[in-house]
Amino acid sequence: MNSLRVRRGALAATAAAVLPFSLAACSDSGGETKAAAPSSAAADPTAAATPAEGATATGGPFGPACAGVPKEGVGSFDGMAKDPVATAASNNPALSTLVAAVQKAGLVDTLNNAEDITVFAPTNDAFAKIPKADLDKVLADKAALTEILTYHVVGQKLTPEQLENGSFATLQKGTLTTKGSGEDYTVNDASRVVCGNVKTANADVYIVDTVLMPK
Repeated sequence: MNSLRVRRGALAATAAAVLPFSLAACSDSGGETKAAAPSSAAADPTAAATPAEGATATGGPFGPACAGVPKEGVGSFDGMAKDPVATAASNNPALSTLVAAVQKAGLVDTLNNAEDITVFAPTNDAFAKIPKADLDKVLADKAALTEILTYHVVGQKLTPEQLENGSFATLQKGTLTTKGSGEDYTVNDASRVVCGNVKTANADVYIVDTVLMPK
């Protein structure tokens, strides 16, 4: 009997000694599994490739005047992207003079129905640089107005990279040149892009601070 009690006591002691190590091993194993999960997720190429909110493959709008574009509604960048270019411009208060000129020239449908074009859109301040008498004269002359407005339109979509040192035929049959890099571009060495790479349903728009005049 005494020897049986001794053996039972030894077995109990052994079990008591082994049990903590078993629990520790389970705990360590679970810890390793949990630690491996973040590492595996970090290595997931899908997760790594997720773009930042608002980012696009070609980049978004840029330039100081972009800050004045509404954040929401039809006049916002998202709203403009859903409308053809003449309609999109009509929702931007900074382009109201341009829109009025387009309407006077009868070019609303022409611009809205065109496919894959680029429009260099002068701001109200750009038109204000023209002496009032001269501007009124141009606005009253449909043929001259059409020449000027179609000079601002290129028959292809242009990326910012293409503006770095470019020469492009316009719908007016003239040519305009662009220079620059990053977020700083000029057109015909005189007109500065103040809000570029704006998307509409059928056009890329570069808002400029000076009206371009065909030669």
